[in-house]
Amino acid sequence: MDGLALYHADGKVGVVTLNRPDKLNAINPELKEALLASLRVADDDAATSVVLLRANGRSFCVGYDIGRKSPERDTWRHDAIRYSQHLREVVAFELAPWDMKKPVVAEVQGHALGGGCELAMMCDLTIAADDATFGEPEIRFSTAGPALVMPWFIGLKKARELLYLGDTIGAQEALSLGMVNRVVPRDELAAQAMKFAKRLALISAEALAVVKLAINRGAEMAGFRNAVNSGVDLLGPLYAARTAAGTEFRDAVQALGLGAALKARMDQFKE
Repeated sequence: MDGLALYHADGKVGVVTLNRPDKLNAINPELKEALLASLRVADDDAATSVVLLRANGRSFCVGYDIGRKSPERDTWRHDAIRYSQHLREVVAFELAPWDMKKPVVAEVQGHALGGGCELAMMCDLTIAADDATFGEPEIRFSTAGPALVMPWFIGLKKARELLYLGDTIGAQEALSLGMVNRVVPRDELAAQAMKFAKRLALISAEALAVVKLAINRGAEMAGFRNAVNSGVDLLGPLYAARTAAGTEFRDAVQALGLGAALKARMDQFKE
């Protein structure tokens, strides 16, 4: 299958598939552009009323491709204003499922980390395999997820714990916290997610669109969109800052390679 994001319709369900399995669907500029294009096609397809977002391979999405070289970004790495602008573009991408007219069902297996976790949370509903793990480990490397929306979905106390420590949780805990709607066996995930999406598609497209919009507008009146914007405003300077932890990690990457540096840092947090 060609393309980093694929689209096809199955009855009244439009299916968008992340297709970078060799990199666990890590988000790079090309995947971001392809996914946005496929989501637009899915939202505009008059024959469907529900969108199913899934991913090829063993993981939904491990987040942003931090191993990707970006000489252009290196020129403004410590420019807080430019970093804030970049983060706004990232958040606009992650908000794409939220901003669509149609409800989006996320089908999640394996890792849903960092930007992948945020992308799944932005979907209207989530069906998770029993092997799914969720979390935002970026803080361990002196950054943070650009869309700090977790408190809106699971509450302040647990969100603080996960966002402060960068811990991950399994599918059953995510279910108990309200982060996902269903947990199913891994080998049944595709069938169960499609069954769920097709059941949802029995509702009239007009009713689904109006109810989604009403729920979103209620959350936005309560401050959801302002919270997202405030997070971007505050995180730009953090990304641009020269912190001790961030410098130590970058030095480790240079000395050991990305994989070894990640393992060494993550091992420190094992209980």
